[in-house]
Parts: sequence; structure tokens; C-alpha cells
Amino acid sequence: MKMYKKFFFFLCLISSTLFFSCDECDNENPRARVSNMGSEDVSVQVKTTGGNTENINNIEPGKASEFKSYAPGEVTYTIVLKSNDEVTETVEMGFCADYEIIITEDNEIITTSTNRD
Repeated sequence: MKMYKKFFFFLCLISSTLFFSCDECDNENPRARVSNMGSEDVSVQVKTTGGNTENINNIEPGKASEFKSYAPGEVTYTIVLKSNDEVTETVEMGFCADYEIIITEDNEIITTSTNRD
């Protein structure tokens, strides 16, 4: 009988661990990073719908910034190249998503997103 109790306890322990370790997103703020595939350093100004502004400076060619978390909604990126040329893009960011803003070799912006669920 003791063997069955141990087995049952072990089975419950494994089941509860699997149940509570599921990695579902629960309305977490979106995150974004900037990847510079261009040929010169870039700096990025990020403006959110709520009026917050954040600057990410001097991203070298072939490098990416850290992921930053933002409030969901409309986010505008203004990318300033070392030559002082500016490129702007607006993205609607939703909950539970990771966004990558890629500066191409032609200094164009491509935005991709991945759900965290």
C-alpha cells in the first residue's frame, strides 16, 4: 500500500509541475529590439502612445539592441543614421508579442513579430 501512495504522490507532483510550468503569456507588455543590418551606426528614438520616449544610441552594424518592454499601442520609431538621415515607422504593438525592427542594408525598416504564447 505504501508503494501506491508514493507512486500517487510522485504522479501528482509531476502533473502539478507540468501544469504550473506552462509558459503562457498573461497580457504582458510587448517587447522590441532593433537589429542593425546597415553599413553605419544608428540611433533610435522610440515614442509610445502614452507619450513616453526612449533613446537607444549607437547600434553598430551587425549588432542588435537589448529587448525593451513597452506599453501596448502605437509605437513610432525614428531611426537616425550616422549621416543624419532619418527613417520613421509606426507599429501597432499588442500584448504578448516580441518585435524586431530590422534596419536593412538599404536603410529601410522591416518589422517582424512573434507571439510569446
